Amino acid sequence: MISEISKTLSLHERRKKLVPNALGIFNPSSVFSASGAIITDADGKKLIDFGGGIGVINAGHCPPPVVKAIQEQAEKFLHTCFNVSIYEQYLDAAEKLISLIPHGEHTKVMFTNSGAEAVENAIKIARQSTKRPAIICYSQAFHGRTLLASTLTSKVGYKTGFGPYAPEVYRIDFPTYSYYKGYATEDEVSMVHIHKLHDFFNTNVPAKDVAAIIVEPVQGEGGFNVLPKKYLQELRNICDEHGILLILDEVQTGFGRTGKWAAFQHYNVIPDMSTWAKSMGSGMPIGAVMGKAAVMDNINAGTIGGTFSGNALCCVAVTATLKYMEEININAKGVIVGAKILQAFNAFKEKFPDHISDVRGLGAMMAFELSIDGDITKPNADLCKKIVQRCYEKGLIVLSAGVNGNVIRNLAPLVIEEEDLLRGLLIIEESLQELTQ
Repeated sequence: MISEISKTLSLHERRKKLVPNALGIFNPSSVFSASGAIITDADGKKLIDFGGGIGVINAGHCPPPVVKAIQEQAEKFLHTCFNVSIYEQYLDAAEKLISLIPHGEHTKVMFTNSGAEAVENAIKIARQSTKRPAIICYSQAFHGRTLLASTLTSKVGYKTGFGPYAPEVYRIDFPTYSYYKGYATEDEVSMVHIHKLHDFFNTNVPAKDVAAIIVEPVQGEGGFNVLPKKYLQELRNICDEHGILLILDEVQTGFGRTGKWAAFQHYNVIPDMSTWAKSMGSGMPIGAVMGKAAVMDNINAGTIGGTFSGNALCCVAVTATLKYMEEININAKGVIVGAKILQAFNAFKEKFPDHISDVRGLGAMMAFELSIDGDITKPNADLCKKIVQRCYEKGLIVLSAGVNGNVIRNLAPLVIEEEDLLRGLLIIEESLQELTQ
């Protein structure tokens, strides 16, 4: 008897014929429908989702209030362009966002179509506002795939052959504490890198020419490296001293993922601007630049914007998502889910010391690094790929990260049921056991 052909495999075969090969495949799964933290694939198989659409589904797949808001708006109008005919849906979303994540006394917001576009606009605003050309970014950073954003992005595999890149972008080392554990404290590591930044101003680009420094509080694609608290606080002081704008990229860290609306709220630091996307719209394509009004208004009229920026359908999704997140206390869920993942990942490290070299993260943005002989300087990307595949075979979607592709990360919806969370963690443990015997 011939078995029925897998619809998922059929979709992947169609993909090969229709879609450029360079458009990556991070997981071999498919989707027919999704709810909460469960995806039903094209063959009817249930999959626990630890990928969350790459950090987009903090509030779960298809939250009912968000779906309803989108449906109701779709019956009114889909598009006019906010620059042509203004509408309250844009303003409602802006007011809600500002109420949750204020940037000082007066905050303003512009909406974009994606996180990368938010980054592009933040850099444009910084340069025009300060009348300076230079931008400083970090190793292991990921800020998107457009030309300027990919210039800021560190991993060469994402941008090989796309040059020449945008000029006047300078890169410094991210103060990755993982490499110093057991040898120095976080504060000591922070100060070493702060001194390096001072030296950088003398050897690479003068501080008076720097418009902005952009950094992720927790690096997403870079491997969930957490920015030390003292470093960001000292960086804020340096920016103030030299008139440099501090931009925090919160695209992956926002909206409960770290246990707060913004990761920067863990640091007692307020940025001049911040960039957002992913979970703010529950899957709708929308991003944002938020910033201090004095900065956001210090640019020429007509130099920012776009045809679809702040589309009404996306804006109602933002407002509905944020209200729903408040109702279910998304930040508390981030703390609870994060604590359980951290406990499990630490147990994995203890059980598999020859394969896991580090566990790190903030809140529910948690990961572990796979290395040969447990040596963090010997990344094991091959084992990482096998774990992603084995987990999928067992009913779990999980994603890798890191410039070496050797980090297993967790971006599960924060509304995940405890039973599904524990089952997903057990699948990871079983896969590690089977693949390392």
